[in-house]
Amino acid sequence: MDTITEQVQSQSDARSESEHVPMPWVKIAWFSALLVGVYFPILRKLVDQWMTDDDVSHGFFVPIVAGYIAWQRRETLLRLPSKPAWWGLGLLVWSGLQSYVGVLGAELFLQRTAFLEALLGVLLILGGTALIRELIFPLLLLPFMIPIPAVIYNQITFPLQLFASQVAEICLMLINIPVLREGNVLELASQKLSVAEACSGIRSLLMLTFLSLVYAYVFDKKVWMRWALFFCTIPIAILSNAGRVTITGILSEIDPELATGVFHETEGFVIFGIALVMLAATHWAINWVISLRHTPDLPTDDMSDDASQAA
Repeated sequence: MDTITEQVQSQSDARSESEHVPMPWVKIAWFSALLVGVYFPILRKLVDQWMTDDDVSHGFFVPIVAGYIAWQRRETLLRLPSKPAWWGLGLLVWSGLQSYVGVLGAELFLQRTAFLEALLGVLLILGGTALIRELIFPLLLLPFMIPIPAVIYNQITFPLQLFASQVAEICLMLINIPVLREGNVLELASQKLSVAEACSGIRSLLMLTFLSLVYAYVFDKKVWMRWALFFCTIPIAILSNAGRVTITGILSEIDPELATGVFHETEGFVIFGIALVMLAATHWAINWVISLRHTPDLPTDDMSDDASQAA
């Protein structure tokens, strides 16, 4: 009996010690400083683009949100066994070569993704694959802070511009507002509206897809829900932007000044807020459908028998 008591006591002591593992601030600061120092020119250009390009202005929030999620898991991370995966060194070498090639070819996307690969290599060296598995979600958020390559960006934005202008043309004609569309240009009686790249909806698409993952992480524990809302956000963002172009056309017929300047920017914020509400409504609808499928059928026969006996 004493032996069992001693074993239980030793297990509780070991558990309490593991729960109070100190944070290795020195190791974290050292590797963070090395990583930032090596990739500082690349990171500086990335931050400059966040500040000047509205399409990727959400990049400021991505590392903050990812870091906060990782910080929430710090107790679990500290209890992980330290099993460094030294093949992370190979990933560091690869990221360095990729960064060098990106600098030679002036390809920013290669340089910036090389930083993420280097971060992954450092985490493998520090904690191994167990650490990567625990941090997989915040790591998957980090690519959202990197702008899409120009080649892919142009292939996405122009079809979005055409779709938004087509939807706006149909809606305006349905409410008896005369309009003539030529490509992504809407010719109205009051003025000519051009659905430019800034109005393609790519900005809200990138931001909403990122927010959909964070929203699902905060408000739903089902992992598959994150990806369900992620894919549902794509049509929500596209349709919301088409609605914004339509409303701009209507407002321009009331007063051309309403389609420009502060009014136009305010309209964008309002539409984005509506898109967030649509995202939350989609989440509710999915859970409602699931609850219907898992609701057991009422035993009608037993209830009728009980009712007859009671009578």
